[in-house]
Amino acid sequence: MLKFILKRLGSSFLVLFGASILLFVLVVNSGDPLKDLRESQSENREQLMQARINYMNLDEPWYSRYFIWLRGVAGCLRGACDLGTNRGGQQVNDLLANAASSTLRLVVLATVLAIIIGIAVGIITAIRQYSGLDYAVTLLIFLFFSLPVFWAAVLLKEYMAIGYNNWIADPTLNWTYIIIGALLAGLVVQAAMAGNAKRRLLTFAVVAGFILVIFPTLHALDFWRRPVMGPLVQLAIGLAAAVALTALIAGLKNRKVLYSALVTVAVGMVSYYATYGLLMNNPSWLLLLGLGIIAVLVGILIGRLMGGFSKGTAATASAITAVVMGVFIVMEHMTNYWPALLRAKPRPVATIGSETPGMDAHFWVEFMDKGTQLLLPTVLLTIVSVATYSRYTRSSMLEVSRQDYIRTARAKGLGERQVILKHAFRNSLIPITTIMAFDFAGLIGGAVITERVFGWKGMGELFATGLDQVDPAPVMAFFLVTGTAAVLMNLVADVLYAILDPRIRV
Repeated sequence: MLKFILKRLGSSFLVLFGASILLFVLVVNSGDPLKDLRESQSENREQLMQARINYMNLDEPWYSRYFIWLRGVAGCLRGACDLGTNRGGQQVNDLLANAASSTLRLVVLATVLAIIIGIAVGIITAIRQYSGLDYAVTLLIFLFFSLPVFWAAVLLKEYMAIGYNNWIADPTLNWTYIIIGALLAGLVVQAAMAGNAKRRLLTFAVVAGFILVIFPTLHALDFWRRPVMGPLVQLAIGLAAAVALTALIAGLKNRKVLYSALVTVAVGMVSYYATYGLLMNNPSWLLLLGLGIIAVLVGILIGRLMGGFSKGTAATASAITAVVMGVFIVMEHMTNYWPALLRAKPRPVATIGSETPGMDAHFWVEFMDKGTQLLLPTVLLTIVSVATYSRYTRSSMLEVSRQDYIRTARAKGLGERQVILKHAFRNSLIPITTIMAFDFAGLIGGAVITERVFGWKGMGELFATGLDQVDPAPVMAFFLVTGTAAVLMNLVADVLYAILDPRIRV
């Protein structure tokens, strides 16, 4: 494995080296970086031109400029990166750090959501092949995939931002929309749950009735502007997650897994009270990360200790239950400060920028501010990527389900849950892993249009500005991040092949 990794890194380095030369040559020959100054009538025009020549090394031939940049990149190996300066004299290192943090925050979240939603939709449509649900989902997926990004962004701004901001100022209850939403939700859930006509009708009635009851109740409590959760809600969410995950992963008859998940819920409730004051008193990102890691480790430990012969499955169910409870505990602390955010920012969902300039508030207020700024571009990138993941998952699941070992597993009497999750799903992940690797690097590069539409100062803005100004330093910084991401993600995909299928050796 080590030999393979080193060999791949060596070949990838050569590819990046050749591509960087080509890109550098194309950028430096795409125009005149001094054009605006040549046309200027300023008295200090000559001084400005000379300063730009010095910043960009324009008095050197292109190959000399390239090797100056390459020498600075080589310094990254010893922790002293020097990506040069842009034509205004700003250090590209600083510009890249700010741009990469904005873009990665957007791309990582969009990728995770797209993977989870896309794979889940792909599995369901593969199981329900040629059903009404399958046809409806296929229609929506191809519709989302074919949407022009800039047009979809305008729609999101109009309805998810402007429309919501107008409504949250004075929330009103529109029974027409609630009834339509309840009917649609009931139709979708009953189609996904399947079963006989009686079961479908019962599912439809329960889902539609729940929505028709819960929305007026929340409206009466003024939940939209003053949301409240509390320990009972946290307990209900934890119990629902424990039972649902056990039913999905192992079946409710496996008591070891169920008890492990329920004990995790009990520990989560103890943690809810133990960390309440800590999380209320202006916490930090490092604290949230540390608590999240501890939650996962505790869940795994409970599952391993109580799972018996199913300790692996129990550890998975307990760890995911712990993560779900942790997420909703964080959401409760966020909702406690929602009124403060509305006072500081009456129109909470922004259409431009990655954060509100000059906001100096409590940690949770700033947390929600960045989250609302992240909402629209994340939804847009997720919708685009979900189409790819769902289609590949569906086709891969259908192909695997026709294999002999799947028929053998069913003939031996294994339950459909075990056949799908333990046999079909794991092997269908192999081609999907390749898509994940390409999609992550592709989203970084493809976020250029999204960032421009939503006014994000990210990698896309850095790249576009560099091209407009015939400035190779920002463009090469963009290439360095996206190219390295593509290489590393493909390497990770190759390693995961051997983990998913031990028959594969690299």
